Amino acid sequence: RNIMQTNNNIIIRPESSTDFAAISDLVTRAFDRPSVAELVRLIRASENYVPALSLVAAQNGKVIGHIMLSYVALHDDGHRSRVLMLSPIGIDPGFQGQGIGSRLVREAIRLADEQGELVILLEGSPEYYPRFGFRPSVELGIEFNLAEGMPVEGAMALTLSSYNSASGPKGKIGRASCRERV
Repeated sequence: RNIMQTNNNIIIRPESSTDFAAISDLVTRAFDRPSVAELVRLIRASENYVPALSLVAAQNGKVIGHIMLSYVALHDDGHRSRVLMLSPIGIDPGFQGQGIGSRLVREAIRLADEQGELVILLEGSPEYYPRFGFRPSVELGIEFNLAEGMPVEGAMALTLSSYNSASGPKGKIGRASCRERV
């Protein structure tokens, strides 16, 4: 188990089955809707689940943050490859604005890089995620079917050390069936 000790007695570690109920409660409160907890459950039940890249931030044994990286299919002229998608990330409302989300994102990136992954995609804030190195995914030749209301700049990608621009994954990701329910 990779465990990263951070300040304020916050430990970042892979989620375990004993965390599932707390994570469900946390993401429901963080997003103010139960559909995100259902998304997490559906990802866990799918072949796209990557347990080592589903992390929690815990303080004194209480789960206060969660991030999940899982695989999505990237389609390019009949060729299909799997790439990581960062979704969702949720922080307990009482702990937001304290840098816990940033710590989770950095640790998830570090672990994905260590595993030899090529790229991480996400659909999110074009103001927030560039601080971690994310940039518009179209620059890499990766297109999204974005959620309604999401600006084009919200489709972002981060290349990791194993990425090669000549042979890196390109194509279009659809909205994975479990993500369409959110």
